[in-house]
Amino acid sequence: MNDTIRILRASFPEASKVVWRKATRRLLKLRLDLTGADQAERIRAERYQRGREQYRSLQKADAVVVSFGKSGRTWLRVMVSRLYQQVYDLPEDTLIGFDNFHNMDRRVPRLFFTHDNYIGDYTGHTDSKVDFYDKKVLLMVRDPRDVAVSQFFQWRFRQRPEKKLLNEYPPDGDDRSVYDFVMHEGGGLPKVIDFMNIWARERDNLRALSVIRYEDMRANPHETLTQVAEFLDIPADAARIQEAVDYASFENMKKKEAESSFRMSGTRLAPGDKSNPDSYKTRRAKVGGFRDYFEDDQIEAINGLTAKTLDPVYRYDADATADSKAK
Repeated sequence: MNDTIRILRASFPEASKVVWRKATRRLLKLRLDLTGADQAERIRAERYQRGREQYRSLQKADAVVVSFGKSGRTWLRVMVSRLYQQVYDLPEDTLIGFDNFHNMDRRVPRLFFTHDNYIGDYTGHTDSKVDFYDKKVLLMVRDPRDVAVSQFFQWRFRQRPEKKLLNEYPPDGDDRSVYDFVMHEGGGLPKVIDFMNIWARERDNLRALSVIRYEDMRANPHETLTQVAEFLDIPADAARIQEAVDYASFENMKKKEAESSFRMSGTRLAPGDKSNPDSYKTRRAKVGGFRDYFEDDQIEAINGLTAKTLDPVYRYDADATADSKAK
């Protein structure tokens, strides 16, 4: 079967859900317009609706990949996609979604990728991860200081105005500095740390949990991807794992993003502005790169906040004064 037709057929169920979700969101907006809802009510209603949509996917998922935005999830997704492509002879240059690979080969699990930022708005479980207790969860984390800086560029160059409001980021047109953004309670470092801390507190309540660190994946991608493959029960040998690592190299992903080479990936892997390197999804991939944007006293404040508030289970507290060049 022609690969394009195969991809379209496999992606149709999820694509139809996307169309339905967009339609229901428009209906919600119309209802809120007619009732004269204020901004706070609109945000609550949309977050609830998105949470309901994501909860349905969570319930059907065989495994879940959780991460805060800008923690390297797209890189992991490309590598995992390449493993499945090799093992089950699936079309190249496609990214695994929820069930598109499963629809092409039933041996591939339904894999739900989530930033876990709406489900609690629907279930009411905002202080626990009870919604995930019976799931196999792969949690991907990254130094929250690097995440917060990367979030700044996401907010500045890629994020839509309405999404900024929905997720409590500074509003569109705000010209705050990268330091002010990072220290901001909404989309900055405190929010990233809160996200990581609740998962740390809940780790013993989950049926199956594997935590992978972006920094470990950068230092030894073959070893980390092997850990991922074993956790997700992907029968990939060392050669296939190395091929997936090479395929998802920073240089190759940057090239594919610039050329929009990943099929049916929409804006997930597309730059906001091809002439602006800071608008790329694949932006720098530098460990400890947050230090490049701040003065010494600002770095000290950022490190202090991290050391004081982040759960030590992630082992980033010991890196608070480390030289990024050593990494």
